[in-house]
Amino acid sequence: MPEDLLLDADAALWSIDRGSLDGRDLLLLLHGYGADEHDLYGLRAYLPQQLAVVSLAAPLTPPWPMPGRSWYPIEGLDGRDLTQVTAAARAVISWLDEHAGGAASVGLLGFSQGGAVSLQALRLAPERFAYAINLSGYVTPGALAGDVRLAEVRPPVFWGRGTNDDVIPQPLVDHTTQWLPDRVDLSGRVYQGLTHSISEPELADVRAFIEKRLADPAPGPSPAEPSGPAPG
Repeated sequence: MPEDLLLDADAALWSIDRGSLDGRDLLLLLHGYGADEHDLYGLRAYLPQQLAVVSLAAPLTPPWPMPGRSWYPIEGLDGRDLTQVTAAARAVISWLDEHAGGAASVGLLGFSQGGAVSLQALRLAPERFAYAINLSGYVTPGALAGDVRLAEVRPPVFWGRGTNDDVIPQPLVDHTTQWLPDRVDLSGRVYQGLTHSISEPELADVRAFIEKRLADPAPGPSPAEPSGPAPG
């Protein structure tokens, strides 16, 4: 089992004064492999302005010469291992317990590795999060105790990815395509020509998804999103 991970609270970037969080809707940003807390922070300009946004720093350092941080290893025998991804997700939940307990609601937005960790946190605590957004990420294979409850709660999840993304292995994309629809209220889009990145049309869809969540935070199946069909 991996050791307990701790996030660097001082590295987190806040869009508001920490003391003014109580009663605000909060969105956590989880960057990808080799990036850091600055990578997604600029996305706040594309998001609903009433959100409080915090960009978290992953707890690990990838092997040299890769820069930045990582949430879990992707190389070696334990690369993308369920227990490693779960340890990262637990670290996010622990950070939330300690630093953001007063939020009215909490959403997750992760890119690549951060998307996998966002979904893993949702699986661990389905009722803790209002929604999750998975951009160019995947669901980690393997069963968790919270998966049964996840299928009962069916929290809203947006999954966006590109047709030209050659970073995420196809078996993980296939697994995610099969796994998500039976367990969450899924929406999203496959973006023609998009590589392992985020586009402005995708961000427009993300904003529409979040605005719907803020207007109608109740869990359960919802009408089709304006962003188009779920990825498949």
